Amino acid sequence: MVPAGEAGGRRGRSPVTLAVLTAIGLCLVAGFLSLGMWQLHRRVWKLDLIATVEARLHAAPVAAPARAGPDDAYRRVTATGRFRNDRETFVQAVTERGPGFWVLTPLVGPQFTLLVNRGFVPAERRAVHDRPDGAVRVTGLVRVTEPAGAFLRSNDPAQDRWYSRDVDAIARAKRLGPVAPYFIDADATPNPGGYPVGGLTVVAFRNSHLSYALTWFAMALLTIVGIVILWRRGRE
Repeated sequence: MVPAGEAGGRRGRSPVTLAVLTAIGLCLVAGFLSLGMWQLHRRVWKLDLIATVEARLHAAPVAAPARAGPDDAYRRVTATGRFRNDRETFVQAVTERGPGFWVLTPLVGPQFTLLVNRGFVPAERRAVHDRPDGAVRVTGLVRVTEPAGAFLRSNDPAQDRWYSRDVDAIARAKRLGPVAPYFIDADATPNPGGYPVGGLTVVAFRNSHLSYALTWFAMALLTIVGIVILWRRGRE
């Protein structure tokens, strides 16, 4: 005699059931392998991006362009002009020096105006920091505009509260007219009095694609093992 539980279990592993479960398992294997390969391709892209940015950081500065996009991020540039200190903007920031503000000041050049992140000031130095009046020359890194504010905190132009460096929104709020669609992070050249402090740009790219790929491949392997076990038990 065969116990009822075993008989029910064997009836549950019919050829049709095995075929359906195997098809589902193979689909999962294909999906996991595709995700793993996608992560490997992303890793190649990320390594190329890191190498490109590293080369830009150590290259000689070039003249700041009138336009720049994501493909120009972290390129070293230089620009000349006069600061509009009466139109500076303070953007809340947390840096290695603690909480405070980025000082964004319009730089009016001979051909166009662009925003320069002159650097960091603590809250107590917000009203008292270096504001040059004459012609200046700024060297720094091209940064992509940061629209929509920060995580869970939206910019409030009406109240002059800023949590991200949104070039278009700042230009409208400060009535700057047309400006370059990017801003510059000034380098560490000291300012009289020590503030603002430039050169605090954090250049770091998360690269966990290999571990993600290995995870997907491991899941594909486990699924294959599960299919093999399913068929072995189905033949018992």
